[in-house]
Amino acid sequence: MFYLDDIGKYVLMLRGVFSRMTKRSVLKDLIFKEIDDLIIGSLGITVFLAFFIGAVVAIQTALNLTSPLIPKNLIAFASRQSVILEFAPTFISVIMAGKVGSFITSSIGTMRVTEQIDALEVMGINSLNYLVFPKIIAMLTYPFVIAIAMFMGILGAYVAGVYGGFVSSTEFLSGLREEFIPYHLVYAFIKTCFFAFLLATIPSFHGYYMKGGALEVGKASTTAFVWTTVVIIISNYIITQLLLS
Repeated sequence: MFYLDDIGKYVLMLRGVFSRMTKRSVLKDLIFKEIDDLIIGSLGITVFLAFFIGAVVAIQTALNLTSPLIPKNLIAFASRQSVILEFAPTFISVIMAGKVGSFITSSIGTMRVTEQIDALEVMGINSLNYLVFPKIIAMLTYPFVIAIAMFMGILGAYVAGVYGGFVSSTEFLSGLREEFIPYHLVYAFIKTCFFAFLLATIPSFHGYYMKGGALEVGKASTTAFVWTTVVIIISNYIITQLLLS
């Protein structure tokens, strides 16, 4: 019953987010600020992680190709499929649940502790729309981050595979183009958009409805990270079954 109560509060929160809209001029400034905090601020760690994830995938694939009958371009093929289908959209989203999710929960939770949210309500402002809606809109640019992660992951695989002596540049590029299915990109970006919505709303929920003082802000951030990760993993399974089966 506890979880059902939280699910109900989450749904009611979403209804509140999209009602009594804040002025457009105010929302515009808030959205650009959120893009800077949530998206631009995450590009560095995303590029770093994606590059080395792609490199590790290429090396692991190469080291497991023990049969001389298996073509070397399979290294590029496996790296491309792994990065595009799972590592970029899912693994990076789990990392973002820690970085972005904790930031969202702690910022909203601090406003709750310091009674800034109550002040917004007293002034007649819909605090849910003011605080959460700009984050949802800002996270619509999240697929751009994942596109960069895909590129950097494949680049990392190329660097590790070619300069590590596992495969030639020609073989890698050949494997990269082999049996490419454009729908796989569509699938990856569909679930990326869904993950973006979860990354914006679940941490906001835990921050907005937290109770207590400064200590509880840290606990709420940890709880938000755990639940965001759990929901992303479960959603990944369901979306994969629906779109690829």
